[in-house]
Amino acid sequence: MFQKILIANRGEIALRVICACKELGIRTVAVYSEADRNSLHVRFADEAVCIGPAKSARSYLDIPSVISAAEITNVNAIHPGYGFLSENADFAEVCQMSGITFIGPKPEVIKLMGLKQEARTAMKKAGVPTLPGSEGILESAEEAVAVAGKIGLPVMIKASAGGGGRGMRVVRTLEELPNLYEQAHAEAAAAFNCGDLYMEKLVENPRHIEFQVLADLHGNVEILAERECSLQRRHQKIVEEAPSPSVTPELRKRISDGLAKAMRDNGYTNAGTVEFLMDQQRNLYFIEVNARVQVEHPVTEFITGIDIVKSQIRIAAGMPLSEVLGGPVTLRGHSIECRINAEHPETFAPSPGRITALNLPGGIGVRVDTVAYTDGVIPPYYDSMIAKLVTHGRDRAEAIARMRRALDTFVVEGIHTIIPLHQRIMADPEFHAAEFHTNWLAKFSPKSK
Repeated sequence: MFQKILIANRGEIALRVICACKELGIRTVAVYSEADRNSLHVRFADEAVCIGPAKSARSYLDIPSVISAAEITNVNAIHPGYGFLSENADFAEVCQMSGITFIGPKPEVIKLMGLKQEARTAMKKAGVPTLPGSEGILESAEEAVAVAGKIGLPVMIKASAGGGGRGMRVVRTLEELPNLYEQAHAEAAAAFNCGDLYMEKLVENPRHIEFQVLADLHGNVEILAERECSLQRRHQKIVEEAPSPSVTPELRKRISDGLAKAMRDNGYTNAGTVEFLMDQQRNLYFIEVNARVQVEHPVTEFITGIDIVKSQIRIAAGMPLSEVLGGPVTLRGHSIECRINAEHPETFAPSPGRITALNLPGGIGVRVDTVAYTDGVIPPYYDSMIAKLVTHGRDRAEAIARMRRALDTFVVEGIHTIIPLHQRIMADPEFHAAEFHTNWLAKFSPKSK
């Protein structure tokens, strides 16, 4: 097992990794920007190194600075969390070259999964269902028109190296396609330094379903069921739950069996998430692989009893899945996660600032992952999520009831949060009936009122 791990991240995920390491008896090193000097992940790590100013490009995304911090503190491994460098194949490769274990997939696998069209091809080859679309990267707007004419409108143009909705365009007429192709190409090139685009058939009002993967260094793969992630705003998840109320045991087994083979065939190791779209007929279609731990991993931890972050560390240290999991995986009850963002609940405008009062909910079946504290400052430089509120119940109804109770006792003063939005969602009859899709949250936007 590792003696010391550096966490190349910030906020609640950095603290989450520190907690896992403490349970495993591993010393930790936090890296931080000048804006995060007073963050709890800095306070609770065994050592801490400032790696630069507030701007991410000069701190959390600066590979030489992170590696230097790892070398001067003599760590054995680096956990990248999510975001920042977590899916950066070059960073994973530099760790490897520096003799430091990267707690994640191999660099070549990260690279393969990061290019969405390549990942799509690999999944299709392994028999995982994929949407009709281009066979490779689109070379021109003219080729895009030809492919769209073949598979039928509407279609979605997507950035091969993309994420977060950037480099994506919905195309409903062939006449608008050339202009939308150029827009997507320019946006993808600016955001990802790669303008490559591919095309898929558009699924109208789909559900977003993802499957949690754990794979060891010995060729063993376990699929820890699925999560429902359909409640999104601008392609960013707001509420997640597990298991999905729209996935049957038969569908879960069929997809899990195919994914296990696909991930094994492609040499995948450590934790990862495979994302799908579900159409109105409840068919699942692969869209991408996130080669890292996900924000919403706690809902899977609640229903399986498996600590995914500790599993990542143990797998990276060479332990086989049989030892990591300790036996067959069984699902217990239902879990829901609400992302608590520092945003105005009506306008969604960012709301950084100082927290003047804070009360965190608790009780049976309630978990809060956060680095927020009274008098703590939420900086304006990073993602707006300040906490993850997670509940668990013996069924979905109890998980919702506990979430409503927890939201009512979650107090944050000094800044705005989207807690009132979550309260409206949890009280909505359509949510209770699990009748929603990826565009459902639009009903809560200011324009719809």
